[in-house]
Amino acid sequence: MKYEVVIGLEVHAQLKTKSKIFCSCSVLFGSKPNQNTCPICLGMPGTLPVLNREVVNLAIKMGIATNCSIAPFSRFARKNYFYPDLPKGYQISQYEFPLCQEGYININSSGHSKKIGITRIHMEEDAGKLIHGENLGEPDSSYVDFNRTGVPLIEIVSEPDIRTPEESRDYLLKIKAILEYLDICDCNMEKGSLRCDANISLRPAGEKKLGVKAELKNMNSFKNVQKAIEYEIKRQTCVLIEGDKVVQETRLWDAEKNESFSMRSKEEAHDYRYFPEPDLAPIVVNKEWVENLKKDLPELPDEKRIRFVEHYKIPEYDAGVLTSSRLLADYYEKCVRLFPQPKIVSNWVMGDLLRYLKKEDKDIKDCSITPENLADLLKMIDNKTISGKIAKTVFEEMVFSGTSPEQIVKKKDLIQISDEDAILKIVLEVLNKNQSQVEAYRKGKIQLLGYFVGQVMKASHGKANPGIVNKLLKNNLE
Repeated sequence: MKYEVVIGLEVHAQLKTKSKIFCSCSVLFGSKPNQNTCPICLGMPGTLPVLNREVVNLAIKMGIATNCSIAPFSRFARKNYFYPDLPKGYQISQYEFPLCQEGYININSSGHSKKIGITRIHMEEDAGKLIHGENLGEPDSSYVDFNRTGVPLIEIVSEPDIRTPEESRDYLLKIKAILEYLDICDCNMEKGSLRCDANISLRPAGEKKLGVKAELKNMNSFKNVQKAIEYEIKRQTCVLIEGDKVVQETRLWDAEKNESFSMRSKEEAHDYRYFPEPDLAPIVVNKEWVENLKKDLPELPDEKRIRFVEHYKIPEYDAGVLTSSRLLADYYEKCVRLFPQPKIVSNWVMGDLLRYLKKEDKDIKDCSITPENLADLLKMIDNKTISGKIAKTVFEEMVFSGTSPEQIVKKKDLIQISDEDAILKIVLEVLNKNQSQVEAYRKGKIQLLGYFVGQVMKASHGKANPGIVNKLLKNNLE
């Protein structure tokens, strides 16, 4: 029997506010354990939460950017469960009345555009962090750090419209790009400011009813999300083929072993005993509030991609890559302003620059080559100060030193030789040393021209102008 994969993703994004969602404690990452706490976020008796308005503003911005309807009336609810890092014994979240509903985003996966629905975006507070003693040399102990308790989150819940691990990755990358463009989340998965849970189920091909799902947690990179989903699809397929039933459960992903393991049976909504949060008033959002926030929105990835194609006349694929990150798009535009040849800039940014960043596992913000220096390098190629081949060498030096191309070219004496008399001298020396190849060329083996060009470039240490080399070789060979 053939099975269809059904995937839904829940993305938790920490919002870039200065204080927590219901108190004035700092959200600064990396503080000493339990330093950023107060009676409110620790859930002490007699305390009352006060909603941070900026949290609502940022959540509405994400709702607008993902084509959601912004609810004129929404409210918080208590999600009851007991865990050591949840001091109140419940989490303040939203349940039946979320802030944003019925949105969508478009992704491009495997060359095809696809619309992925967004069920809801709601606000909630984060829990604390458990630190287990085996990491501290105390195997019988566990500690709780409540610094993260009360940090503002939005949860973005997709419709079960995703069908492959690749679509999952592309959906997450698009959500991350929108968050970064809006500047409402730093999207650092290692710090936990962007987290993803995946719900995966299989059903017979053609069946409309959803299968039994398993929820995957503990995935701290887009690569791990894709690998974990691939593993879970194989696991569930094996279970069904053997005639067994998939159990509804929560599973944790082990990135070192590349496998998941069962954590607990999956809870249903009624297990959390949701009820309206009595200490917080409902949120009423009028049209003016939404329209004012809409005016402040920056150019978003899809809009920027369309503009890049129309304004810079670059291919759709190039525009998609260059606008996948706000910082990358800004880098490209700075280069083009300084060296107004968009396609050449695109080739270098998408090729040499991104290849270097991927190899070094770096982000564009950590790049040692500034847009100014890359533009200067391209100008030196354009005015024939250096050849394209030498430019690759200069680029490598720029990567590691951060030095300007002019300094590198001057220091290493890499200026291109364009003097015809100087190049002719090298050409004649090469031809005199390779008489048998010259005879073969003159008898019709014209592919040897490439050999002669290589020998001249080698003799000139790569500095001879390739165009002049080709012209002089042909003149003297023929």
